Amino acid sequence: MVRFENVGLRYGLGPEVLRDLSFQIEPHSFQFLTGPSGAGKTSLLRLLFLSLKPTRGLVTMFDQEVSTLSKDALALLRRRIGIVFQDFRLLDHMNTYENVSLPCRVMGMDEASYRSEVMELLDWVGLGDRIWALPPVLSGGEKQRAAIARAVIARPQLLLADEPTGNVDPTLAQRLLRLFAELNKSGTSVVIATHDIALMDEYDARRLVLHDGRLHTYE
Repeated sequence: MVRFENVGLRYGLGPEVLRDLSFQIEPHSFQFLTGPSGAGKTSLLRLLFLSLKPTRGLVTMFDQEVSTLSKDALALLRRRIGIVFQDFRLLDHMNTYENVSLPCRVMGMDEASYRSEVMELLDWVGLGDRIWALPPVLSGGEKQRAAIARAVIARPQLLLADEPTGNVDPTLAQRLLRLFAELNKSGTSVVIATHDIALMDEYDARRLVLHDGRLHTYE
């Protein structure tokens, strides 16, 4: 599904923040991405989401080498990827239901085909009473749960999550991880960036560890 070959990334004329990354993400796989603050986890997630292009090396996604693709082709590939950003990126003029259902609408789905699933998912993440609320009146934890629901509603082939349990209590964190695990069982490859060692220890999953811009893989 994903292949990085000797990938490097720098911003402007600065030093490389990611160096010589070579790894694969297989279909139906589950992995944690971890490392100290500033190690480059968010930059790697942005490369995986195709919002950044590498400075050097090759990135292949869904059997396509991304450096050769047009903006339109990249946009189509992104529809196969769900992502939870640390800053949530909800649209303030849309209520919770509209934000969560946005991927379905972008894909051209009829509302009747996804409405009940959106409502059920919102109940499951504890937002059943916040369906019509706009993002400015949601708490940080509520925004995070809405962002997670939006990322998973269309059952993407690849799910990326940047610290998805950072603003919720341990019980809800476990529940959200179960949601990711169930999505993985249904065929989605999952990459979760986290500092939470205790949370990772509860899952028998591959670990991608970034340190000083380099990646170390532990199966």
